[in-house]
Amino acid sequence: MNQSTTHDAASTDALRTGAAVRLDPLAGVLILRDADRVDFLQRMTTNNIAALRDGQSCVTVLTSPTAKIIHVFTVLARPEELWLLPAPGETAALERHLSGQIFFMDKVKVANVSGDYARLRVIGPQAAGALAGLDLAAAELGDGDARQAGDLVVVAQQTYDLPGFELIVPAPSVDDVVARLELPVADDAACLVRRIELGRPAPGAEITGEYSPLEAGLAWACAENKGCYTGQEIIARQITYDKVTRQLVGLRSDAPLSAGSTVRDGEREVGQVTSSAYSPALQAHIALAILKRTHSEPGTAVRAGDTDATVAALPFDA
Repeated sequence: MNQSTTHDAASTDALRTGAAVRLDPLAGVLILRDADRVDFLQRMTTNNIAALRDGQSCVTVLTSPTAKIIHVFTVLARPEELWLLPAPGETAALERHLSGQIFFMDKVKVANVSGDYARLRVIGPQAAGALAGLDLAAAELGDGDARQAGDLVVVAQQTYDLPGFELIVPAPSVDDVVARLELPVADDAACLVRRIELGRPAPGAEITGEYSPLEAGLAWACAENKGCYTGQEIIARQITYDKVTRQLVGLRSDAPLSAGSTVRDGEREVGQVTSSAYSPALQAHIALAILKRTHSEPGTAVRAGDTDATVAALPFDA
């Protein structure tokens, strides 16, 4: 995720004080069906899928045997189905992975319905009000709650991604829904800035196979009150014995920071910049980085690439 110095003012203002719609053409939908669908995901991912009731959702992480991130996705419980909302561009890969884990006796079927549905995200502090015209009563939804009105499904997500509401829309209705929302379309640069300001990790940046969920700021998606899953022993041990050695932090500087830059303390490598941007609101160059905990204290001076920077607490602002 490279730094951008060009921002659409309408998008930037909407994300901070109003509402905007983000179009995710590469965001697909998978559906798990049959009797073992819940047990299947429960034994594979970090969150407590078995605790979900119809109309509830959670974000969960598919981890490797060494507890590194493979996929992060939302699971929505519906009557006789689980709907999965993967990161944009990852639907086919998640479908392949899940299909490859179905044992002979498992009663699970994976269906890719991305051709039938599209996904939009309404974001910003006024997002709930912006959805009033779609009769979704979004303001009544708690984090993770979902509701259906006609052929539209909305999922409230305040903790994951940019705070707002994920809309699942029949593909032929996308243009009509966007028109009815009457919102500015959030551009990528503005979304990047706001995400960094809020300290939110993203797929392809902080959410990669280089890191564990605990290192990437996703500890809240790792339930401690469930049975075994792939990578669970390592994650549980790191939580119990406080053995997480790296964590997500902010960086702030007077000069541009570059995603991918190595962060050093003198000659010692202590981490990497994962996302960077210039924040017009903060009048500063800011970044997300995953650093060794020995260098994660706010105020710590480091060098990111060729630039002096200071570790900052997350979020940068509310």
